[in-house]
Amino acid sequence: MEKKSANFKSCLQPRPNVLVSCRGINGEDNALAVAYCCNCSYDPPMVMVGIVPSRYSYGMIKDSKCFVVNLVGKDNKVLFEYLGSHSGRVENKLKIAGAKLSEAVKINATVIDDCPVNIECSIVDSIVTGSHEMFIGKVEYVHADASLVNKDGDVDYSLIEFL
Repeated sequence: MEKKSANFKSCLQPRPNVLVSCRGINGEDNALAVAYCCNCSYDPPMVMVGIVPSRYSYGMIKDSKCFVVNLVGKDNKVLFEYLGSHSGRVENKLKIAGAKLSEAVKINATVIDDCPVNIECSIVDSIVTGSHEMFIGKVEYVHADASLVNKDGDVDYSLIEFL
């Protein structure tokens, strides 16, 4: 197989895509589509999300020191695309998109109930990596659709058709 040099930018395509929801210190809720998201610790459980500082949600997350990672299923495609292509600076995009929301249990943020799994996180650290700031969040609480939780309380991710 012949190989050819390729561009460095976004040479990996992280998966799954997620929606990160947050609340500003003024009480305003927002969410954005995020491609850079992964587990970064098993014990204690932590996840990492990469946010570009120019994004409207960036300041909310930085100030509130928390966020929710909402996993996106295929049936959330329209919501994901809308939230990823409109800015909370100019509109209440959660309301306009008709997102079903609820309050987080352990942190001061909103949960997008349309998504099958929601992971509440409190920020324990961050690192600027060039174009993004990687926020490391300690997992505080996990919401999951009841049909996805097995008898041991684990989420069966094989049942989710990710976007």
